[in-house]
Amino acid sequence: MKKTLLYFTFLISSISWSQQIPFVRCATTNAIDYQESITPGYKSLVEQAFNNAKALQVNPESKSSSLYTIPVVVHVVYNIAEENIPDSVILDQIRVLNEDYNRLNPDTVNMRSDFDIVKGNPRIHFKLAEIDPNGNPTTGITRTATATTSFGSLAFLGGDMTDLEKVKSTADGGIDPWDQSRYLNIWVCDMSIFGVTALLGYATPPAGLPNWPPGSSGTLGDGVVIQYQAFGSNNPNQIGQGIVVKGRTPSHEVGHYLGLRHIWGDGDCTAEDGIDDTPNADAQSNTDCDPSKNTCTDNIQGVDLPDMIENYMDYSSEDCQNSFTAQQVSLMHGVLELQRYDLVHGNPALVTEQTISLSVYPNPASQILKIQTTEKLKSIRVYDIRGNAFSPPVDDLNLNVHELSAGVYFLQIETESGGIATTRFIKE
Repeated sequence: MKKTLLYFTFLISSISWSQQIPFVRCATTNAIDYQESITPGYKSLVEQAFNNAKALQVNPESKSSSLYTIPVVVHVVYNIAEENIPDSVILDQIRVLNEDYNRLNPDTVNMRSDFDIVKGNPRIHFKLAEIDPNGNPTTGITRTATATTSFGSLAFLGGDMTDLEKVKSTADGGIDPWDQSRYLNIWVCDMSIFGVTALLGYATPPAGLPNWPPGSSGTLGDGVVIQYQAFGSNNPNQIGQGIVVKGRTPSHEVGHYLGLRHIWGDGDCTAEDGIDDTPNADAQSNTDCDPSKNTCTDNIQGVDLPDMIENYMDYSSEDCQNSFTAQQVSLMHGVLELQRYDLVHGNPALVTEQTISLSVYPNPASQILKIQTTEKLKSIRVYDIRGNAFSPPVDDLNLNVHELSAGVYFLQIETESGGIATTRFIKE
């Protein structure tokens, strides 16, 4: 986002605070600028890390279907009951991440055919941690009551993120992170300013800086921070301001955590995100999800593509985001093979991870859909392409789909061990 969005301008003295506070969807680039102000040279190291990961050129098609698994710990830090979001919201957010990062989200069908030449499947699986840093069993969720009413403050509007970072410190009213080399730490809290939602989230990109994550005060800790109303697609708390919430703010911020930038390169048509197959776009041009916009001229495989409102790293509304590009996928894989290697390779937090086999037949089906899996099932869910949930009768592993309308559906199973797998089927 442009740097000018950080600064707050008084219009007239009689206007209330709530009318003056700007709305920032993502503050990751602000976090980078802030770290640069504290540690000169940090931005160049972020750039170097980005280029090293990009140069690795990991080919996702050469890997297995269960390519990478990332253990996640969600830290819920709350002052009032509404901020203490239930487990059901957290589990739903993990579901959204797994669908979005495996191209299993039902709304992939909404991606325009223009982008068939660049679409990519990250094949990254997110799993709530089952073992904590001390080797004890865990749900992967921590809950911390705090006296801090909000971690947001006017200082953020001037580029200072010190108050926001307090959520990552037990001594400052938040909670200390788990080992950041072994877990993706996600903090969920209130970052409003005078009760006004001013920021949905931010994340730290990989850098390789010797003091990252830092140990001194006033610097940024590795991980993701999300405004509590923007977590999960089933969150009972509303943001308002016409903002659609489908759990895509964490999908966007995790993209930053894995090295991706905003697809417009945080500038105008002359700026780049460093990814060759993301179409150029003017800064924040498509917050309205307008598919007719083509704000910049580019040449991707001989085609001038329109603005990719479908991309998770855009600022488009969450109800039109549904895809990554192939080279974005390659960059994220490069980061997981370099700067975040310990997160997915030989990680003791993943000792109970297992591959889930899932298949269905006949497909298409008109009456009974038979489920084949070697796992003991905890639940079975069915979604249509718009994300609507259905509960058709199930007898053992035989799903009665007779009452479903004809069309494309997604079958998702959750195993007793906590694993999740999804597959598509067609109802005739």
